[in-house]
Parts: sequence; C-alpha cells; structure tokens
Amino acid sequence: MTKHISRRHVLAGGAASGAALLAGAGSAGAARRPSLALTGVTVIDATRSRPRPGMTVLIAGDRITAVGRRDEVPVPPGTTVVPLAGRYLIPGLAEMHAHSIGTERISPPLYLANGVTSVREMAASAVVSGWRDAIGRGRLLGPRWTIASEIIDGSPSLLLTPDDPGGAILVSDAAEARRAVRRVRAEGADFVKVYSRVPRDAYLALADEARRQRIGFAGHCPDGVPVPLAARAGQRSIEHVHTLWCATSGRDREVRRMLDGIEIEPGGYAGWFRRFHEVEWLASGAYSPDRAAEVFARLRRHRTWTTPTLSMHLIVDRPEKLSMTDERLRYIPAEDREWWRWAVENIYLPGRGPEEIAQQHELFDRRLRFVGAMRDAGVEVLAGSEAGFIYAYPGFSLHEELALLVRAGLTPLEAIGAATLGPARFLGVQDSLGSVHAGKLADLVVLDADPLADIANTTRIHAVLAGGRLITADERRRMLADVERAAKEPAGALPAAAVGCGCHAPRKAWPA
Repeated sequence: MTKHISRRHVLAGGAASGAALLAGAGSAGAARRPSLALTGVTVIDATRSRPRPGMTVLIAGDRITAVGRRDEVPVPPGTTVVPLAGRYLIPGLAEMHAHSIGTERISPPLYLANGVTSVREMAASAVVSGWRDAIGRGRLLGPRWTIASEIIDGSPSLLLTPDDPGGAILVSDAAEARRAVRRVRAEGADFVKVYSRVPRDAYLALADEARRQRIGFAGHCPDGVPVPLAARAGQRSIEHVHTLWCATSGRDREVRRMLDGIEIEPGGYAGWFRRFHEVEWLASGAYSPDRAAEVFARLRRHRTWTTPTLSMHLIVDRPEKLSMTDERLRYIPAEDREWWRWAVENIYLPGRGPEEIAQQHELFDRRLRFVGAMRDAGVEVLAGSEAGFIYAYPGFSLHEELALLVRAGLTPLEAIGAATLGPARFLGVQDSLGSVHAGKLADLVVLDADPLADIANTTRIHAVLAGGRLITADERRRMLADVERAAKEPAGALPAAAVGCGCHAPRKAWPA
C-alpha cells in the first residue's frame, strides 16, 4: 500500500461490502405487502422488564397493528401466518456510530442481514444520501439513515493534508464556525458533526449557531473543550470514551495542561493518537469517583448522551489481537482488506513496545469499568460500533458492541435498549421505532435463542422485518451470499443497477 492512501480513508477503514438491489423496502411498496401474523413468539423490548411469551404480532403494510396473546388478537382472514413458537422477537437494532465510505461497493443489505434497521451516519456521504432516497422510494431494501454534516474540525486538522484537502470543513475562529453551521444546515445535514481539534471559542460559536439554526450537534468532545462545558453548550452526544474519562481524573489540571499542549501537523492523526494515549493513561490511572459523579450529573442534567464505541477502542487498544483470518473478511473486497492491514501496520502497531502494549491492554479494561460507572450513574448510553472502521464489520460489529456493553455492566436488556429504545428516544422517533407496540413501524428481528439469557444470542438471527417486509432465513442467507460474491468483483466492476441508486462517487473516506 502506497503512502498516497487518504489518511481519512484508513481512519474510517474503507469498508466496502458488495451491493445488491433488493426492491420493495420503502413506503412505496408497503401497501402491496401481505399482512402478516407472527404467532407464538416471545416479545422482548426495553419498555418492559419481563419478556412476553406466546404473543401474536399483527403487521399490515409497514406497521404493527396489534400485539397480544392468541386469545386477545384474532388473525384476520387472508393474513399470512408466520409460526414462531420457541423464537424471540426484538425491535430492529440501531447502529448509532457508522462511517459508510463513499463508494459504490458498500451495501445496505449487510446491515439488514444482521438485524440493523437504523443507522446514524457520522459524516456526510452522497452515496448514503442516495441510498436513503432510494429506500424511501421503494427501490432499495436497506436501513433507515440519519446523516451527519461534513465533519467540522479545527485547523490544522487531524484529517487533512495539503495533498488530501477534502472531506472536512476547517474552522479557526468563531466566525468560521458560524459559517460552517449555516452551510451544513443549508446542505440538509440532519446534525452537525464536531471533531477533535475545534478550538474552544469556535466550538462555543458553533454551539450557539446550531441553537439559532435549530440543528443538533454531536461528535467528539474537542481536546480543548472540557466535557462539562460541552454538555452545558448542548452537545447531543459525545462519541468514544477518551475525552469523557479525561474529565473524571483527580489530576485534572495536569490532564488539561497535557491536552492543551498537544500540537499536530496537518493530517497528524498518528502523532496525536500516541500523545493522547499518554493523556489517557494518566487520566484513567487517577480516576476520581467524586469528579466522575459531578461529570455524570452534568451529562444527565443537560441530556447529553454517550456512545462509548467500545468495539473501536478494543481494536486500537489491542491491534496485535486482530484476526487476519476472520471469516467475515469474505464480505470485504480485497482493496479494502489491504487498507485495513495498512492502517494497522502504519498507524496502530509502530513503536508499540511491551510497556505500551501492557498499558493499552489495561486501558481497555479501564474503559469497561468506566462505562459501567456511567451506567450506574444513569448516564444515557447509545450502542455504536464505529462500523466501517478497520476490522469493524458493518452490521456484525454492532453485536460485538452489545456484548462489550454487557461486559461493562449493562444487563442484556439494557444493552438491547441501547440499540433500540434509546436510539429512538435520542432521534425523537420513539412514537415510530424502538419497541414492539401497535402503531410502531415493523422494524423487527426474530432470534432463535433468548438474548436475555446470553447477549450473544442477538447474532442468532432467524428473520428480519424492515418496514414490514419479511426477510426470511433463506433470503437472509442469499443476501449474505450476494454480498460475498460482489466482494470478489474487481473495483468498478459492478453495474449501476447493482447498487440501487445512481450516485456513483469517487472513492472517499470519513474518519472516526
């Protein structure tokens, strides 16, 4: 791999996974779908502390029309009965931190095959916007997308180099930050994405302008912005653990001096990463329960959610543990697998001596304990896996995130809630998504085993419903087989029809 690879590309991982055109996903096809009765199934969602066995769930078009015991919910004539005795029904899962690269070869079916029916895209993408349009028109089967703005970062940026200047908006002061917010609002972004190097004065102006423009903002808490200030300024969600626990250290002044002292060259992600490791090691080693209680209370008070992305942290904390023979690599085209290896070998592995390896292994264990402390304090947690990052497989990696959240101390039901009801509440769509109730959209996952007994059972997917459209076990296997075949095609070999929308774009990448 040459040095000319986009730094933004390797940070996001370039995950491409073969596309397949599957019609009838959007509202345009809903009226033509047969009515369904899912019978004998055990319903699990985060609105109830106990599962509901032996339920009948009626679906007409794209909506659930009734949920109840067999004697409470008669099946109307002409309804297709889907017997599911011994199986479990949960709401469709939401991936709340994804980076789908701007390439015609990434595939919505890989999400749906894994029960992911909603995705929060963390950087603007013309391709994803095209998918969303095609899904809404019923031309493509895929998840529902919430799409961020182009990333807003400070200058110099971790992301951009003089020979790779695209993919982010750089702001140095308050005036530039305000213009950036107005620009992305006019471009139709669902929310503003903030990155790590936005300076404090620009950040506060961005927050104020976002309020004025009535658009939310989320993303990294910038290095120069204390977490309590970000919460007070109205940041909707803070992504990743690193800046969060820096705010909970008993050596706060020293941590702040170290953060303020980080200087980077344009595109200097690798150098920043190593410097930030030093800050994290100091901060997490001096964790203060009293300071943490103050920070957690501030997050609760200002309704600031957190997306720990433990899956991403596991990858970068323990890169030497990554499997180069993972069976899921068959869904990833050869050029993307090469980028992933390049990123590991050139960003995350160099210079790691035994002491640093031991520290970063310990850091991940501390991250788990920290997320458990947030949970105990009532901080709202969203499930996001950084899907599209190196070795974070779209669709699959969200299930890894759920398992890590349980390792951190969440119950299986709480972890499921972090990927269902929580995202619906965060996005303001709890009237339509996030639970199994009459009137909700029929985004659902049928499991072969009880996820409350073992969270790993969320991977035992029997069937998926996307807007009332039933993807059977056989169809799901065909979808994955189609993705695998497409991943073997040379880059650029797929025809336009294969991707389900006409928005081919040059290869780009978007950072974590």
